[in-house]
Amino acid sequence: MNAASARRIWGLIYRHLSLYRHSWPRVLELMYWPVLEMLVWGLTSKWLAAMAGEGALATGVGVLLAGALLWEITLRSQLGMTFSFMEEIWSRNLGHISVSPLRPWELVVGLIGISILRTTVAMVPAMLLAWVLYGFGVLSMGPVVVLFFAALALTGWAVALGVTALILRHGAGAEALAWSVVYGLTPFACVFYPLASLPGWLQPAAQALPLAHVFEGMRQAMATNTIAWGHLAAAFALAGFWMAAMAWLFKSQYEGARVRGALLNIGE
Repeated sequence: MNAASARRIWGLIYRHLSLYRHSWPRVLELMYWPVLEMLVWGLTSKWLAAMAGEGALATGVGVLLAGALLWEITLRSQLGMTFSFMEEIWSRNLGHISVSPLRPWELVVGLIGISILRTTVAMVPAMLLAWVLYGFGVLSMGPVVVLFFAALALTGWAVALGVTALILRHGAGAEALAWSVVYGLTPFACVFYPLASLPGWLQPAAQALPLAHVFEGMRQAMATNTIAWGHLAAAFALAGFWMAAMAWLFKSQYEGARVRGALLNIGE
């Protein structure tokens, strides 16, 4: 990446930072859902642990809260990237971007940068709330949690690229997928239950996604204080594969929309 590319990417990121700098409701909306998830899952896990007995408290609360927090990383990464792209559509700025020197890969890198910032703003209050109210610190899993975050963020960005490719191909009719696609992966992600809980015929589908490997590794780290390197390697390999595949799909649809002139009227 040369200096000119870095300036163009920073220009895109700065445009979105300006939106949030002058709009506190936008910032509040980023934090709202993760904080609400922590309240709901924290109270639920404490109730379940109380029903199971005092000895189950730390394990029950920890597993459910860790699953909820890590799942939010995937969700916020995906929504942060997808919504930033849709912001360009809603503000009728996508056509301007298409005729600017900003190249498609620079657009993707800029959207990833915005997603990282949005996810950070969204998740820090939720993590602090989990620690203050329930005594659970996500860093208690050790440094491996950084690898979990990275694999989940890559997965979220891969989903976001696939969704934006569909929006480029089908227009405003596909915008609802921005909210729904990642939730469709939840049964296969094994967020709150082990992979073995799925029916045998569904397990290969779950194993083809990096999410199940991350959450299996999370449970092993919390139960045995060891790192499941096999699951981590599979998670990053699969995340890299899906990221490359969705990046190719996004690029092909972006170029196709440019040729059709759809970038100028998408969303209308």
